[in-house]
Amino acid sequence: METLFALSLTQNASDLHLSSNQNAIIRQNGQLICLDHYFLEAKQLEQKLYTLLTAQQITILQRNKQLDFCYAHPKYGRFRGNLFYQSHGLSAVFRIIPHHIPTLEDIQAPAIFKQLALSKQGLILVTGATGCGKSTTLAAMISYINQHYTKHIITLEDPIEFVYQNKKSLIQQRELGQHFMTYPNGLKAILRQDPDIIMVGELRDRQTIEAALQAAETGHTVFATLHTNSAISTIHRIVDIFPDEAKNFIRTQLASTLQAVIAQKLINDGNTARKAVFEILINIPAVSHLIEEGKTKQLTSIMQTGMQYGMKMME
Repeated sequence: METLFALSLTQNASDLHLSSNQNAIIRQNGQLICLDHYFLEAKQLEQKLYTLLTAQQITILQRNKQLDFCYAHPKYGRFRGNLFYQSHGLSAVFRIIPHHIPTLEDIQAPAIFKQLALSKQGLILVTGATGCGKSTTLAAMISYINQHYTKHIITLEDPIEFVYQNKKSLIQQRELGQHFMTYPNGLKAILRQDPDIIMVGELRDRQTIEAALQAAETGHTVFATLHTNSAISTIHRIVDIFPDEAKNFIRTQLASTLQAVIAQKLINDGNTARKAVFEILINIPAVSHLIEEGKTKQLTSIMQTGMQYGMKMME
C-alpha cells in the first residue's frame, strides 16, 4: 500500500483505484492509467485494506458493504477513501489530499472570492461534478479567512479532508459518524456553538438544505457544496427538492439568504495539468427578485451583464 500511495503522489495523480483481481490504476489529468506491474489479488488486497481501518470501520464495511473514510499516512499525507464490494471482491478508490492547502491564488480564483469570504451572513454554494475540486475551493476560502480574520469556524464533513491549523481563526472540524450522526442534527447543534462560519461538506437531502437555509437566515455564513453543473441548475435543485406547497416559501428564503453560487469545472490548461474554471452568480437585488418570482431563466442575461459585481458565465 505504501508503494502505491507513494507512486500516486510522485505521478501527481488525483485518484488511486484498487480493484480485486485487477491492476492498480491512477487518474492523472483526468485520464485513467493502468499500473502494469501492480496486480492486486483479491484476498491480499482485502487484507491490506483492512489494515487501514479501525475495528468500528471494519464493522460498518461488513454491514453496509461500503465505507467512506479518511486515511492519514505519517509520511504520504491524507487520502479520502471509499471501499466497496463488487463482483470480483473488495475495491477501493482513494482521493489524494494535498499536504498544502492551496491558496486562492494557487487555484487562480477570481477576486470576488475574497469578498465572499468576508460575508457576514448568508449561503455560499460551491457546485460541480464529483472530482471537480469543490473541496479544494472551499479549503482555499476557509484558509484565507483563517489567515486574515478572527472567526469561529465549524465544519461538518464526511470524512474530514483538509486539516486546518488555527491561525487567526478558531476552526473545529467534525466528522459524520464520529462527531455527529446526521447533517441536519449537526447543523441544529451548531447554532448553539457560537459559530461565525459553518462549512457543510454536502447538501445531500431536503432536511440538510432546510437546516443550512435556517442557519444562514439566523445570521451565520454557511459554505456548502452541491452536485450541480451550473448556477441556475443549483437554484432549480434546491427549490425542486421540496413539495409544491413549500416551493414559494423556499424561493423567498433562498432569495433572502443566498450570497453566491460558484459552479466550477476542471479543464486541461494545454500543458500537463488541469485548472478550475468558474461560473459565478452573485445575489444582487435583481437576482433575488427573479429567484423569488421563479423566473430563473432570466438569470442568464443578468450574469452576462453583471461583470462589475463579479459575475461570469462558464464560457
